[in-house]
Amino acid sequence: MKFFEDMILDGKWEDVEQYLSSFTKVDDNRYSTKIYFEIRKQNFFEALDGHDIAKALNILKKDLKDFAPGNEELFKELAQLLTLDDISLNWQHVHCANPQPNPDINTLFVDHVCQLQETDFSGQSSESNALPPQTTQSPSSWNFSSSMLTDSAVSFVALSLSDPTNKAVTMDRPEDSDILSEKSPVRILNEQASTVTYPGVSLKNIPDYSPKSSLKKEMFQSFGETSFSDFPKTVAQTLIEGSSSPMSMDFHPVQHTLLLVGTNVGDTGLWDVNSGQKLFIRNFKVWDIGACSMLFKTALVRDPGVSVNRVVWSPDGVAYSKHIVQLYAYHGGSDARQQLEIDAHVGNVNDLAFSAPCKQISVITCGDDKTIKVWDAVTGSRTYSFEGHGAPVYSLCPHAKENIHFIFSISVDGKIKAWLYDSLGARVDYDAPGLGCTRMAYSANGRRLFSCGTSKEGESFLVEWNESEGAIKRTYQGLQLQHNSVSVVHFDTAKDQILAAGDDHVIKIWDMNKVQLLTTIDAGGGLPENPRICFNKNGTLLAVIANENRIKILETPESNSVDAAGVLSDNLRKLSINPISTVTGAGIANGSVSVNEDPKDLMDVKPEISVEAENKSELEKPLFARPSECQSLLLPSKVKANKISRLTYNNGGQAIFALASNGVHLMWRWPRNDLTLSTEATTKVPPRLYQPRHGPQFMVNDTTDSNSQEAVPCFALSKNDAYLFSASGGVISLYIVMTFKTILTIMPPSPTATSLAFNPHDNNVIAIGMDDSTILIYNARSSEVISKLEGHSKRVTGLVFSDALNILVSSGGDAQIFVWDVDGWGIQTCRSLQTPDGVMTLAPSETHIQFHKDQTRFLLVHETHLAIYEAEELTCLKQWFPISSVPISQATFSCDCRMVFTSFVDGTLSIHEASNLEVQCRILSTAYLRPTTSCLHVYPHAIAAHPLKPTQFAVGLTNGEVYVIEPNEPGDTWAVLPPDEIVGDQPTSTSEGDRAMDG
Repeated sequence: MKFFEDMILDGKWEDVEQYLSSFTKVDDNRYSTKIYFEIRKQNFFEALDGHDIAKALNILKKDLKDFAPGNEELFKELAQLLTLDDISLNWQHVHCANPQPNPDINTLFVDHVCQLQETDFSGQSSESNALPPQTTQSPSSWNFSSSMLTDSAVSFVALSLSDPTNKAVTMDRPEDSDILSEKSPVRILNEQASTVTYPGVSLKNIPDYSPKSSLKKEMFQSFGETSFSDFPKTVAQTLIEGSSSPMSMDFHPVQHTLLLVGTNVGDTGLWDVNSGQKLFIRNFKVWDIGACSMLFKTALVRDPGVSVNRVVWSPDGVAYSKHIVQLYAYHGGSDARQQLEIDAHVGNVNDLAFSAPCKQISVITCGDDKTIKVWDAVTGSRTYSFEGHGAPVYSLCPHAKENIHFIFSISVDGKIKAWLYDSLGARVDYDAPGLGCTRMAYSANGRRLFSCGTSKEGESFLVEWNESEGAIKRTYQGLQLQHNSVSVVHFDTAKDQILAAGDDHVIKIWDMNKVQLLTTIDAGGGLPENPRICFNKNGTLLAVIANENRIKILETPESNSVDAAGVLSDNLRKLSINPISTVTGAGIANGSVSVNEDPKDLMDVKPEISVEAENKSELEKPLFARPSECQSLLLPSKVKANKISRLTYNNGGQAIFALASNGVHLMWRWPRNDLTLSTEATTKVPPRLYQPRHGPQFMVNDTTDSNSQEAVPCFALSKNDAYLFSASGGVISLYIVMTFKTILTIMPPSPTATSLAFNPHDNNVIAIGMDDSTILIYNARSSEVISKLEGHSKRVTGLVFSDALNILVSSGGDAQIFVWDVDGWGIQTCRSLQTPDGVMTLAPSETHIQFHKDQTRFLLVHETHLAIYEAEELTCLKQWFPISSVPISQATFSCDCRMVFTSFVDGTLSIHEASNLEVQCRILSTAYLRPTTSCLHVYPHAIAAHPLKPTQFAVGLTNGEVYVIEPNEPGDTWAVLPPDEIVGDQPTSTSEGDRAMDG
């Protein structure tokens, strides 16, 4: 502590933060956030005090910007300080109880007190630059370790069905809520006077406070007001539902002009708002009445009427409910197929949502029985049930931060609870304003939390929450007292800028950063008292439910060419560049089947074993050959590393781990991106090679008793990213990732470990494949081998657990696959690899396996081919064999399991569609390697896919280098070349097979 204190007293703030980072990170908890904020703020003020504007600007944009979300007013104050030419403000002056202009301060480390004078700021809080104090727990402060699925072109949708008659709910009268609580930071922008103020300085007293340098002007403009003139406010289309009343709506997450609608008679319809045509309608019926509970059957007999409460698209399908939940798979056009039916709750199902806590889609429901339930979207089995509310649960809001998934639930009495996916009860318990029916929603970037609700007395509240405090940050003004006692105000967000709510027969709009009402939209009139509204995902369209069973579609005012017949403007038509007919299919609810296949078709496939399985059409696929055609980044390292044997991302996608053949581990971590405030891996920003400030500088495996040519290095990262099991032909070591310290060594050779896998149910249990063909099940807590599995005849090179099937799958150098029952560790089934005639394999040959995200199928990687197997019976569903004789070095699923990234020993990469293993494109080594490297005989030996970005992957080379590769732009895919590239001049692959095929 003395060392740390001395650095603080010396003002070495960069060293202070570096030292602190060895113990805690900025977003670990509210206390660490507060400490980092104070360090960076003081560094900022000292730079200003020393007139080092460039340094202060750098601190503001790179360091303090991390704290901008949720503290916008404070950030504006700090930014305004840069616009002053004469600064006499010291870092601790902002904590003065009565700060005055031009304070008499002689030292930075002695507190001072300004004499009280009559100023405009005498009533302001002295805590204007402090983060708000903690009042109650929030998701960001829950005590557990931290380590997302991508949107699919084919989606599921959820609807919630109930009795046609709305039931009145009992709620207490709310307490008054201030616009800014005493616990919030002092507002810097005076809304009424539009004058920027801050303690000790008044801009009214400065003759000219405009930026006087180009640097300050650029900075000042970068923090200027955002224009809100481009939100949808022009009626472009009117949809008529006929005799049924719309109750709930949701736009497709990818096809932005598809609107799903549920009605009061249980109908579900899909509209193409571009053409104004209804693509399909599904009337409510129970698919399997025999499987439903007697309570539901009785309720249905007493009252057969069914109303849709909620419709929601998921990333991969369709769902809707009343007492029951029904899932549909949407295949484009009018094709929506029955997928799954769940008898979910006793009474109404009031809300439902989709989430992916284990990278597998789950359906979350809540109902009149006061419970929240989580269901497997594939099997329909219940995985969690949460109890604790004292009233029917009204709404749900699932979310994830730093790879930690949680659920907010709000009951009809306004009680808010938060749950993790475990059985330990609610982690958060506090009240919604008004103690009434309330919905919560995050902004599109997931950083800001809002809620809107209405009390029994008709008072409505639209608020933003301070998650770190569990308290209300701001209350938005302009909502009217409701005349209908059961009416509830509904809201939505758009573009991380706009809040909208249906109230008083109009749509009301707010800037997220201002409490005053920005504007209102009447949509041509004819709106009910509290119209339901819904933005599409990019905020360019707004649907609103109007009277007489109509839905009005509003668009941005870029062009207003709507004629009397309701023809859409060109602006709306731009959203329909990709017609819905191009959406050709969908898989089962968790995305386990690709967009082009029906699950039954996939299970009935009889693989053809032929070297000619791949035809010349592959050579006509896009070929990336130039550095300008994709983005690649060589990860920096001054450490001598041999061939990269193993490679993986951490579970949050912010770091990459590599194990070299000489036993050295390398770990790269990405800094926070200035533009997106993200720490995810990217080719735009180089990472840092991580080394602890104290203790070992590297994690190095024992190799003393191993033959480097015969050893098979292997490692396994725990699911919380905290521990790493690793071996390189010697003893197996267990490392603490953050400190690189070895806390356990086990099993000295021989035999030696050749593969490792953590049990997903228990991080203390690990499967260890050995070079003597056995598999050991080891319990690290009790330090004992609990089982020894025998079946392979050569070393075990692949191990992977299926959480869904409760099995362990192993592969080995003997070209055998075994399935082991985790409960008793007995052999469930086994099978030899299917290889074509005339194709020889090296002995022993490494065979690797990886489960699909549905946990029922796996990818098998052999030097001669790729294959997809069904896990329980080991049925081979698909196989792919290269045209050429160039061996495969490694392959992996993309994070969404829609692609397979494959590397070859000639340096070529290929990207396959996972459903049929067809090649979509190829990448030559000249496109991603440095010129000095691509001319050598260097190739990828290890490959890893980013856990959150479907198009990004990394490769580890035989010379010890690691590259990250992704398309040129975040929204690009690997299927096509950039439009400005000339395909005809591209070089061809150098492999013999390709040359022979080309000839």
